[in-house]
Amino acid sequence: MNKKEKEQEIIEIKEKLDKASSIYLTDFTGLTVQQTNELRDDFYNAKVEYRVIKNTLIKKALEQLGTDSKFAGKAEELNANLKGPTGVIFAYEDPISPARIIKKFFDKGEKPKLKLAIIEKEAYDKSRLNELAALPSKPEIISSIIGSIHAPISGIVYAINAIIRDLSSVIEEVAKKNNNQ
Repeated sequence: MNKKEKEQEIIEIKEKLDKASSIYLTDFTGLTVQQTNELRDDFYNAKVEYRVIKNTLIKKALEQLGTDSKFAGKAEELNANLKGPTGVIFAYEDPISPARIIKKFFDKGEKPKLKLAIIEKEAYDKSRLNELAALPSKPEIISSIIGSIHAPISGIVYAINAIIRDLSSVIEEVAKKNNNQ
């Protein structure tokens, strides 16, 4: 890779870092070609990008990030984990889905290994993979909130309907009583 290609790669990495809601660093050592392809397919289906990038290029991209970047404050932690073969996962929509995919594969054969995850400006090391994978996804959280908002409204509608039903029953009984007299 010549100097111009490296510069272009650094620009692309910076763009991905700017767009990503979270990034994960993994050690993919020991994965077979079939496992790697299956892993890539799962990431692709989850709208997550998985790439093997040279550690030095990632470090240079981190150096060039602005101070307002989500990952600028975590450059030291990221750099400390950029040793050996590194697979970088960029999550754009759901910051938790990569953790679930990594855990699924890790549970099968202890590969790939999570080195570090940065989610919402918070760093998570490999010991917290189970915790991350157990978190609800963004759509699940949104549907839970909507359900919580909807529940009181449904209760109000039910209560109003019950009052109207009871009132109409009372009026009907009074009318029957008046007609019988």
